[in-house]
Amino acid sequence: MTDLSLYRNIGIFAHVDAGKTTTTERILKLTGKIHKTGEVHDGEATTDFMEQEAERGITIQSAATSCEWDSHRMNIIDTPGHVDFTIEVYRSLKVLDGGIGVFCGSGGVEPQSETNWRYANDSEVSRVIFVNKLDRIGADFYRVVKQVEDVLGAHPLVMVLPIGIEDQFTGVVDLLTRKAYVWDDSGLPENYEVQDVPADMVDDVEEWREKLVESAVEQDDDLMEAYLEGNEPSIDDIKKCIRKGTIELAFFPTYCGSAFKNKGIQLILDAVVDFLPDPTQVKPQPETDDEGNETGEFAIVDSDKPLRALAFKIMDDRFGALTFIRIYSGRLNKGDTILNTFTGKTERIGRIVEMHADERIELDGAQAGDIVAVVGMKNVQTGHTLCDPKNPATLEPMVFPDPVISIAVAPKDKGGAEKLGIAIGKMVQEDPSFRVETDEDSGETILKGMGELHLDIKVDILKRTHGIDVEVGKPQVAYRETITQRIEDSYTHKKQSGGSGQFAKIDFIIEPGEPGSGFVFESSVTGGNVPREYWPAVEKGFKNSMDQGVLAGFPCLDFKVNLFDGGFHAVDSSAVAFEIAAKAAYRQSIPKAGPQLIEPIMKVDVFTPEDHVGDVIGDLNRRRGMIKSQEAGVTGVRIKADAPLSEMFGYIGDLRTMTSGRGQFSMEFSHYLPCPRNVADEVIKEVQERNKNK
Repeated sequence: MTDLSLYRNIGIFAHVDAGKTTTTERILKLTGKIHKTGEVHDGEATTDFMEQEAERGITIQSAATSCEWDSHRMNIIDTPGHVDFTIEVYRSLKVLDGGIGVFCGSGGVEPQSETNWRYANDSEVSRVIFVNKLDRIGADFYRVVKQVEDVLGAHPLVMVLPIGIEDQFTGVVDLLTRKAYVWDDSGLPENYEVQDVPADMVDDVEEWREKLVESAVEQDDDLMEAYLEGNEPSIDDIKKCIRKGTIELAFFPTYCGSAFKNKGIQLILDAVVDFLPDPTQVKPQPETDDEGNETGEFAIVDSDKPLRALAFKIMDDRFGALTFIRIYSGRLNKGDTILNTFTGKTERIGRIVEMHADERIELDGAQAGDIVAVVGMKNVQTGHTLCDPKNPATLEPMVFPDPVISIAVAPKDKGGAEKLGIAIGKMVQEDPSFRVETDEDSGETILKGMGELHLDIKVDILKRTHGIDVEVGKPQVAYRETITQRIEDSYTHKKQSGGSGQFAKIDFIIEPGEPGSGFVFESSVTGGNVPREYWPAVEKGFKNSMDQGVLAGFPCLDFKVNLFDGGFHAVDSSAVAFEIAAKAAYRQSIPKAGPQLIEPIMKVDVFTPEDHVGDVIGDLNRRRGMIKSQEAGVTGVRIKADAPLSEMFGYIGDLRTMTSGRGQFSMEFSHYLPCPRNVADEVIKEVQERNKNK
């Protein structure tokens, strides 16, 4: 039985380029997990093992690894920083107990750090802060500390002060022990000396230490009282208070250094051990019923309780599908049968492995607190709960945002269609924010994602990993047509050419229906002029014609047909004749009924910092958007609006430009509305051009 108090499940998250992956590399080197440090800029970082990651120097998928420090076991997840991959951060935070928020010493609190910080607040994850890259030009530790307070509304508890800055940065002073850690220029993490505080920093150190102790003792009334009476608490007591405050999110211990130059990493590792919670000190995961409502039961972290585990990531690699799971309670052993409460099916556990980026170490079993991967699970997807079949329970599921951008793809060669289907199926399982659908109008495969980079990477993976070359088109807006006027009309279908003929006469009224009503048919024929058995044929004729509008060939919606009279021939009339008559009547009458093009309107939800509200609203108005509401929050403003889909392509890029990368938005289909005349003319012209070129 492993002692859970020696476990730390932590994630490393930050804005693009703040140095998360480099920090992870240094931690692995220091803990003896790797012997040669790989650099992101050389494409050799351990956790960036996808070809696309090595090439672009960014992290795309979160990678899991584990190591030991000071006889504590750490499960570490390195997450991406790019906004298109925030889903990876979100699902990693869901299963972690603590985190290291990395901020760039010169860039400070950047937009993506805000998003990730917000996610971490939602998931109530304790964090320590690491201000990285203090050796860079323009680095300023104190400015970043101020930004954490102002922009994130958080309380950074400064634990160390930097010695020197930019190219003069040589080490840090630990405020608790009043000791200076100074590294030499060899770049080796172990080459440092513990010295006295530099003379010119003594006053600063005392001032910041006092702030540190005052914030810490607020966590313990007795210590607070003793401190106010002039009794200095011991370092151990202060550490206990800091640990309590960190776990309760009262403050965030803040460190600094340079991961690239190997300065300051040891203190971060000590902080993870000293201040971040072990699995038993985190609020237990709530259990839910089938509807997703909490039951009041919790998955208590304890190896002797029934099994409760959450699948938080699926990865397909050269050895097959890997399901990453976080075990909250109970044990998991090779050969066990477990229940997936989402599908209601049981699965047998084959191989359990501990991941070190893309290497794997075989395990016989795992227990509460562990993060492991299981090989070859069939029906498990992200967010599914795995549990003991005798004690079923469902953990709070993950909620994923809807995609905001889509593109159409088609394989370049004929044989690629089947391969494309299989490859996309695997990719959808791996990434819940990536969706796929087939456009019924055009038959195209539509890929939907969180941003242009997201879809760019997906197309790249199709090409390289799965060997499928695809043509990428711009997505077509799903316009529709409807009518605006009531019209009474008649049509006679006659065909006499020897033998039995065809005859059908129908008198009918076509009128606009309520929005969303679709197609409605009724018959008010009296006196048997159109026998009852032919009514369904008339309905079928009109209904089958709806798919082809008269303006630009888009499906026609929301109209009503009333058959009120007609005529038939005792010998020549048939159901087929009446169906043909109805189809011809549609083509004859719809153009007279004021046909109109209608466009999909999206419900748009934009999040923007306060300084940019005016720009965002102005831009939405230019896109023919209707502003519905504005709500001010702590870190920004939410604007809700309705806007036509055709105007929203490329919006994410424009929004990020307007808001310095800090804006976010989501949108979903709401309803159809008539197109302005100039837009309709443009669309009809485009369709005619396309048809001419076919």
